[in-house]
This record gives sequence, structure tokens and C-alpha cells, in this order.
Amino acid sequence: MEKSKYRIVLAFSLLTNLSGGAMMAGCSGSSANLASLSSETLLDNSSVIITDDPYDESGKSEKRTMDLRQVDESGQRRESDSEIEELPSVVHESLDSETLPVNETTSSSSASETTSSPVSENKEGRTYVNGVLIVNKKHPVPADYAPGVDPEAQAALNNLLDAMQSQSLNVSRDTSNYRSYQTQTALYNGYVNAPGQQQADTFSARPGFSEHQTGLAFDLKDTAGQLLTSPTEAQWLLDHAAEYGFIVRYQAGKESITGYQAEPWHLRYLGELAKDVAASGLTLEEYLGVEGGDYQ
Repeated sequence: MEKSKYRIVLAFSLLTNLSGGAMMAGCSGSSANLASLSSETLLDNSSVIITDDPYDESGKSEKRTMDLRQVDESGQRRESDSEIEELPSVVHESLDSETLPVNETTSSSSASETTSSPVSENKEGRTYVNGVLIVNKKHPVPADYAPGVDPEAQAALNNLLDAMQSQSLNVSRDTSNYRSYQTQTALYNGYVNAPGQQQADTFSARPGFSEHQTGLAFDLKDTAGQLLTSPTEAQWLLDHAAEYGFIVRYQAGKESITGYQAEPWHLRYLGELAKDVAASGLTLEEYLGVEGGDYQ
């Protein structure tokens, strides 16, 4: 708070001094240009604008000073950041759980009543409950599990994107989907090396614990290539994703159950079951009656 006040005072002083100098020089347009400066923005020694928030006011343009997506599988920085998209280490105000769209669907059934004695089985190190593959902080998949993108899920996603774009919603056809165990290792280690493991665990899965390794998860992006965070598009997904076989996997208010910060862009393919899960207002863990939360 003190730091923010200092920045505001500093910016105000800068505006005042520069505006006064402009008026003395007879430059009538200078004060208007200076007014566009943000009081939350400072310049570092290399003249690169930095900010405490990872996104700008629109909630879409990333301004992180260190892009941890630019890593290769050895944990070193790489030139392209197109391969991986995941939540940055600091959550912008627009991603606060109090401002994100919330699935207001309620159900009088408890998780146990909904699942009706769930049947759990282990297949080659993978956990299935009532035939549904579960991956969370309690249920990993083996390092050598590498199915690639599920073709049925991809086809369903194409239909969902067609519907969104036909309604002029801001969504790209480029998604972050399947990730190998090795790719997730590089991504996670990059985050751990910056904000630390405790914070990284709130938004990035440890290797073997990511739904992306199943080939059934997709992170949607807007047309600027940023993770989809707009309330309009996020609400559309809550209302209609299930019609195409998807659920919004990590929702606001469910962090203690899913184990992750809210991710309005992260879809998980379930097929026809998605309609029942979405209508119940429950997380996948609650619906199937399986344990969620943090790592053991």
C-alpha cells in the first residue's frame, strides 16, 4: 500500500512539473499527452515500462518483466512463447474470484448423492472414476503417458469455437492443449525458479499432475494471443461449454477443491457427461465424489 502511494505521489509530481514546464514553453498539447500516463506505471533503467500487475487495464495484454513461458525442456529460455500458455504468478484484479463470472447453478444433491457410490479403478497408473479419467493434485498420471490431443475432444472444441466466433466473441482458434510430461516439467520449473514453489503450485501443475497431459484439456486465448479472461467470453463458456461436451474446470470460489486459482479459459472435455456436471453446479471432484485440494 505504501509503495502504491509512493508511486501515485511520484507520478503526480512528475505530471505537475512537466505540465507546468509545458505551459511555460507555450506547448498547449503537452498536458493532455501527459495525462495519459498511468500512476501505477514506472520506468526501469532500460526504459521498459513495468507494473505490479501482469495484465493491463483490459485484462488481456501481459506486461510481465520476465516471461517464464519462454523456456525449453531444459528449463532455459527459448525464443518463442507460442507453445505454452498458463496463468502468470500474480493475478490481475480482473481475475479476482469476486469479479469472475460464477456458475450460479445450484443443486440440492450432495456430491455423494450425485455420484451414487462412485466406482474407482486404476489403469496403468491412471485413476478412473465411473469411467472418467481424473487428474488433480491427488491423482497423477505416469510420466510415460503420452496420448496426444484427443481427436474427439478436438472436434468438439472446433464446434465450440465455431459457435463463439459466429457470435463475434473475442476468441482465437489457437489453443494451448496437450503437453508432454517433459514440457510440463520445464514450464513448472520455470515458475518455481521465479516466484517460488508455494506460489507456483497455485496456478501451475507439477509434472504428472496436469490435465493437459491427458489431451483432454484446452486453454482458450483471445485474438491477441492472451489467455481468455474477458467476462463476456468467460460467461459464455459457463453458459454454453457443456453443450459441446466441456466444463470450465477451475472456477471462482472452488479453489480449495480444485487446488488451483480460477481459470476461466481452461476447458476439460467430458462428452455428454459435461451437461450433468455443469447443471449440478459442482466441481468434477465433487460430482464424482473424489478427493481434491492440495498435494498430499
